[in-house]
Amino acid sequence: MASHRKSRPVGTRVAGIRTPALATAALTSVALLSQSANAAPADDRPSLEEVEKKVDDLYRQAESATDNYNAAKEKTTKQRKQVDTLLEDVAQRTQKLNEAREELGSFAAAQYRTGAAAPSTATLLLADSPQDYFDQTQLMGRLTSRQKGAVDDYVSEQSTTMKKRQEASQSLQTLTETQSDLKTAKATVQKKLADARELLSELTAQEKARLAAIERRKEQEAARKAAELAQQQAAAQKAAQGAAQEATAPQESTSTAPDSSYATKAAKVLAFARAQIGKPYVWGATGPDSYDCSGLTQAAWKAAGVDLPRVTYDQVNAGTTVSLADAQPGDLVFFYDDISHVGLYIGNGMMIHAPKPGAYVREESIYYDGESGIHSVVRPA
Repeated sequence: MASHRKSRPVGTRVAGIRTPALATAALTSVALLSQSANAAPADDRPSLEEVEKKVDDLYRQAESATDNYNAAKEKTTKQRKQVDTLLEDVAQRTQKLNEAREELGSFAAAQYRTGAAAPSTATLLLADSPQDYFDQTQLMGRLTSRQKGAVDDYVSEQSTTMKKRQEASQSLQTLTETQSDLKTAKATVQKKLADARELLSELTAQEKARLAAIERRKEQEAARKAAELAQQQAAAQKAAQGAAQEATAPQESTSTAPDSSYATKAAKVLAFARAQIGKPYVWGATGPDSYDCSGLTQAAWKAAGVDLPRVTYDQVNAGTTVSLADAQPGDLVFFYDDISHVGLYIGNGMMIHAPKPGAYVREESIYYDGESGIHSVVRPA
């Protein structure tokens, strides 16, 4: 007996409603598209950690470019003085040549009046050099010793003046090239700082708060490392004092501890540096109202009567390198492989430095950017 049961339509139920095959396919496609959309990232913005690293890198690059700017600026100042001196010298020598030319003209005119010389005075004055003229006309034989001396002096002064003019021209060319380097370095600094500001401006309020929290954690870790170094240095100093007391005979010291004269200078250095705390970091600045990192260290040691070079990669060679464990107040602490930052060690793992644009001169752990950031320690005097 045949069944009277109706066949079930092809399709599936959705919320209790039967759907035809086409509707099922459409719903499946929508579901797949929805899953794909949910799996895709909301945007391609960098993570907060990536932004932080990029900003730090830009600030470091700006500091490196600042050193190039400072070096070019210092070089430009010296070269400009040299050019001014050379041009002044050339002007004075040219005046002397004009006076000597007039004197020679009067000699030639006198010779012409007495009939001693057939050639005209105009021929003498238009000659390439008096020496050439007198050699050609054999006039030298008819001149007095005074007149001959005047000719010799003129020829010598003319040769020297030409050399000085060439030297001044070369110096001017060098100055122009250095000024171009100065302009390039300045543009590089400004570009790096602008890029850093743009990255920071794109952060939301929530992201800025998270970034501040990351910075606080870094500061706490840096303070912990500074405290560890302070303990190590204190223990080493105590051990050295004990060994000295137990010694029965004087021995040659191999310690890098500074003598009393260094300690006196260092005290002046740190007194100056502490007085600058709170003043803004400004790239290229050497005080008194603002500083960059090497401008601060240079000014601080200047207060103790010691002249340091202007830029970090010259300052690092302006003293004796010591180990971090032997660092003493007043020493210079340099950072990064390109030696683009420097601070003044004040003891206990701390330093005074001008950190970066937007910041102020302050006391901070030498581990402010991690232990790997420390390049070397140098004792200037």
